[in-house]
Amino acid sequence: MRLEISGVSHSYDSLSVLEDIDVAVESGEIVALIGPSGCGKSTLLSIMGGLLEPTNGSAFQEGDIPDGCLNPLTYVFQDFALLPWRSVEGNIALVINDHKIDPTEAKARVEGVLAQTNLTEFRHAFPKQLSGGMRQRVGIARAFAVNPAVLLMDEPLSALDAQTRSILLEEFADLFRKTGITVVYVTHNLNEAVRLANRVVVLSRRPGRVKEIVDIPIPIAERATRDAELRPLQNRLWQLIRDEAVEADKELADAQ
Repeated sequence: MRLEISGVSHSYDSLSVLEDIDVAVESGEIVALIGPSGCGKSTLLSIMGGLLEPTNGSAFQEGDIPDGCLNPLTYVFQDFALLPWRSVEGNIALVINDHKIDPTEAKARVEGVLAQTNLTEFRHAFPKQLSGGMRQRVGIARAFAVNPAVLLMDEPLSALDAQTRSILLEEFADLFRKTGITVVYVTHNLNEAVRLANRVVVLSRRPGRVKEIVDIPIPIAERATRDAELRPLQNRLWQLIRDEAVEADKELADAQ
């Protein structure tokens, strides 16, 4: 499925958050959104996913929906949002329960995503028994259980330690490559952006505008072993946002 944002601006009362955004995400593409704190990345993601209607402009989706898709646009947040009284298997099955599908198919979906995300042996564990990385892996499995056309991810790794982030980053890259899913990925972490995305959309300080779109030409499957080539791209992204990021942080500090 393809997403397109055309001439989008958005305000919360008198606060202008986004201004004149034009972005297209092609089917099967992974696009990262980066920018200074408060630049409207999460707002833009909500508009792309249809959770929020823009003040001006339009957002639409086009293209085929995968066979067996139960929820075309599916979110993954930094908050794992797992039900503590349900097992790993139960949390994943939760998103299927409201859909009228054959119990055999429902079971097969759960089995499939448990295997995809290396969670099969933890199927009977409860969230309190899992590490943060494992809980986020359950969140990813739950998202894939509905076979989405587009995955919308808002800082999914930001609450995790550096080692766990690195492990999940590799798993994300492998999973996205194998499934060919369309992904929009909001992050403050420039390493995540260059490791996962085909293109990185750089937003300016609020009100967020598209400052630049940077292509990452190295195949995603090869990036784990080509750090030296990724480093200049990461440095370029930092140069694009550094000054505005410092100003945005000062503004947030002064407001507290």
